[in-house]
Amino acid sequence: MTTTREILDFYTRPAAMTSGGAHAPRFDELPGDVASLVRVVQGLLLHVHWAQAYGVELSDERRAESHVRPTDRMLDRLFAHDDRPLSAARPLDTRLVGSCRDFTVLLVAFLRAKGIPARARCGFGGYFHAGDFVDHWVCEHWNAAEARWVLVDAQIDDVQRAALKPDFDVLDVPRHRFVVAGDAWAQCRAGEADPSKFGMFDMRGLWFISGNVLRDLAALNNMEMLPWDDWGAMIGPDEPLRDDQLALFDRLAAITRSPDARFAELRQLYEGDERLRVPAVVFNAVLNRQDNALT
Repeated sequence: MTTTREILDFYTRPAAMTSGGAHAPRFDELPGDVASLVRVVQGLLLHVHWAQAYGVELSDERRAESHVRPTDRMLDRLFAHDDRPLSAARPLDTRLVGSCRDFTVLLVAFLRAKGIPARARCGFGGYFHAGDFVDHWVCEHWNAAEARWVLVDAQIDDVQRAALKPDFDVLDVPRHRFVVAGDAWAQCRAGEADPSKFGMFDMRGLWFISGNVLRDLAALNNMEMLPWDDWGAMIGPDEPLRDDQLALFDRLAAITRSPDARFAELRQLYEGDERLRVPAVVFNAVLNRQDNALT
């Protein structure tokens, strides 16, 4: 049986997407508490879909930054714009352009560098559009004092808070406001939720939820892919799910809903099944191309 210490150690070590690489020494000057690190992340990134709310029009070149996966490569781009210390909040025109996944991954990388266990979670936020659960990523960190995992939405800064008016602390997001993908799948399969309420834009339903279940499984195995990366067992848009596919995602949802309780199974299933494990090349559905998974 995997011990809590082994699990926490797994989520404290930098991995493929959360290593600072050559930039790791620059993490030393960062603050050591969660709230301060969230503010640091918010001062480094500009969300690709929120840019206009900040009065920024993005060029295609800047939008392309949201397709960079590993932390060290994200920081390459960031420091090319502005080489000041990470704790220095950038003006909007020199921030790195990214998605919710990038706010999450950067926070995970910083927390791990400070010895705080952290992992990315893929699922759905219920606080962007009334009645809908929108495709979203948040960070989950271990609060040692309370012996529990805490969800943190690093994306929601003052501008977004004013627009969204969340009725909760974004540094401790309630589990019913951010629903991990496995919970969304289980609720919909049990008839407790409507699959058409989960997704983004016109992409909704069980097929979309299943993709996030697999992305969450990968993230729990320290491979935090782009929200639009496709591989292996993922289902095509609006494709009916066969019985064997439903059974597979039922199992993945059960495991990812309780990742610590089934940690050994989570690791073994991911590593042992090529349909689930992130391959060397993934399909970038936004750019309609094959991409190296580690770039």
